Amino acid sequence: MSRQSFITGALILLSASFINRVIGFVYQMVIIRLIKPEGIGLFNMVFPIYILILVMATMGIPVAISKLLAEEMAKNNIHGAKRIFKISLSILFVSSVFFTVLLFFCAPLLTKYLFPNPKVYYIFLCLVPAIIVVSICSAFRGYFQGLQQMTPTAITQTLEQFVRVVSGLFIAYLLLPRGVEYAAMGAALGVVIGEFTGCLTIIYLYFNHQRPHAFGKHRLYEPFKTTISRIFGLGIPVTLMRFFSTLLLSVEAILIPQRLQAAGMSVGEATSVYGQLVGIAQTLLYTPSMITIALATALIPAIADALALENYRLVQNRTAKALRITIVVGLPCVVSFLLIPNEMCGVLFGYAESGTILAVLAIGGPFLYFQQTTTGILQGMGEAMKPFKNMAIASVFKILGLYYLTSIPHFGVLGAAASLNLGFILMALLNYIDLRKLIGYQIHWSHDIVKPVLSSVAMAIFIWKIKMLFSFSSLVTLLVALPAGCIIYVLILFLLGGLHRNDFKLIKNIINRRF
Repeated sequence: MSRQSFITGALILLSASFINRVIGFVYQMVIIRLIKPEGIGLFNMVFPIYILILVMATMGIPVAISKLLAEEMAKNNIHGAKRIFKISLSILFVSSVFFTVLLFFCAPLLTKYLFPNPKVYYIFLCLVPAIIVVSICSAFRGYFQGLQQMTPTAITQTLEQFVRVVSGLFIAYLLLPRGVEYAAMGAALGVVIGEFTGCLTIIYLYFNHQRPHAFGKHRLYEPFKTTISRIFGLGIPVTLMRFFSTLLLSVEAILIPQRLQAAGMSVGEATSVYGQLVGIAQTLLYTPSMITIALATALIPAIADALALENYRLVQNRTAKALRITIVVGLPCVVSFLLIPNEMCGVLFGYAESGTILAVLAIGGPFLYFQQTTTGILQGMGEAMKPFKNMAIASVFKILGLYYLTSIPHFGVLGAAASLNLGFILMALLNYIDLRKLIGYQIHWSHDIVKPVLSSVAMAIFIWKIKMLFSFSSLVTLLVALPAGCIIYVLILFLLGGLHRNDFKLIKNIINRRF
């Protein structure tokens, strides 16, 4: 297996990511019809906690493996690269076993004092063994990435997703007659089976991979303490970022159902409504993120290059174009979420009533997408701590909103959605302020806001007319309104001069230049 070029590796991972997202979206559509929103709610109560423990067990070491192996390979120190991998793998194995055993003993206490629904106990237990599997698998992925071999990662990720979907749906279907909690347990077992399959596959690829041999006289030795220091020196900052963001998801997973119960809902009702929020409304809201995150990822190296050349005008130019494209892409999605939310949730997931939640979340959509792109830009500028700080500040207000607004009877889950929007808005504004201070970036109101908004209004009017015309069928409304509305939006935007061919050339040139 030869070393791949940067473009080849990037395209392989991008293709795998796209395939996995499509599979995951289809899976979400099917599983929510099978185990109902209550089952989705039960699964999503424990899944963030599982991810949180996984972050603690891996400690950012897979990222360190990738970077340190690449450094040692660049020095022709193959012996040092192998040594780093073996030490890291040993640490991951010990750490994952420790947290797995700890969780098995603590599961009853977590169920009693932390989780808002006691039905999650066996679902949580099903996920626990995956901690060891994922930790070991991540070490081998770090190894291949350090050698600039992205194919094994892409293969295993896609295989994991496929096996997870097939096995999860099959087991959930078999267990459904015993109750929704058992069906959700099937979805959890699907995760474990998928991860186990991926782990076995990447280990197989490792042993069949022609590993480089040490260059006799090129062995560069370093003390064991120095190696450990290098591993954790890279791993700990990564862990802090991931730990905090995952901790917030865990807090939301626990807090929202609890506050819904405080608003007067039963445990089952609160779980079902929470399932509609995270399994339907948020799934649709985050769909455009495939574009905005890909845009941010593509622009990070371009901005870093411009900064390295001290070309601040180029930094401003690329930042402005990236954010304008983010706004242009995000607004039509928001219009669709606002005008035909019931049709989207009903046709795709079978729960039209979730449309109200989606419509409220849509208000924060533009800020969510803006936040994602600005975070990528700040990271490309080497200012990763700024979005971290902004996330922490925004999260304080979001959690306060979740605590107070969600428990108000007339607000309930809509209060939760409004609180999530508050977090999106605050972080987007704080990121914008940081960009103004760092590079003097300012939004061009006429070009970046007014023209896309006018095009969105035209799109909204057109979609509303179609909705009235085909009110007899949600499916027909969706199939006609979405493509027609998007065509109107793009056409009006071109006529107003808010969209240029250069906008598309920008991304192409960045990718060609960098990759």
